[in-house]
Amino acid sequence: MRRNLGLLLVAVFCFVPLLRAQSTDHIEIGGFGEYFRLNRTTPQRNLVGLGGRVAFNVRPRIQLEAEMSYDFKRSILNTFSDGVNFETVNTQFHTLQGLFGPKFSTGSGPVRLFVTGKTGFINFTSNNLGATAGFKGALGAVNDGNTKFAVYPGAGIEVFAHHVGLRAEIGDEIYFDGGARNNVRVTFGPQLRF
Repeated sequence: MRRNLGLLLVAVFCFVPLLRAQSTDHIEIGGFGEYFRLNRTTPQRNLVGLGGRVAFNVRPRIQLEAEMSYDFKRSILNTFSDGVNFETVNTQFHTLQGLFGPKFSTGSGPVRLFVTGKTGFINFTSNNLGATAGFKGALGAVNDGNTKFAVYPGAGIEVFAHHVGLRAEIGDEIYFDGGARNNVRVTFGPQLRF
């Protein structure tokens, strides 16, 4: 018994520092602003919202990532003879999106390109609640029949200064409702690495 305990202590003191030296970045946490162009409706709807994500390293260049976002505003782009006017307005139509899958990165320096492929859901709700109450209502409405299976291929870039960085990503969120429905999705926001 004492011998096994001694071997365990030697292993901990010898091998844990070696494993730790292989990679110091094991977790990423981030928030983002989102632009989501819902192509099925006429006219097409441009929605904006907020989201968050967390990723865990499987290998130094491979992570498993989960994210959720809530689109609570509609963006409107108007073109006038004297220029372009962009504004966001409250809307009664909202989307809640939850996605999970791998992210494959290049290199380990301060600038990383990546591709990702995720699966999950998109939920459509209608209400006139504020952002916080609407998000809670959308979470409760995931089982109401307005939730569709979604897949998301995307690509982007991360730029880090030590443990703090920025991430930009663009992709095609495809949900299935009587066929595949393609929708452009763009996110941008801060990331933290641990």
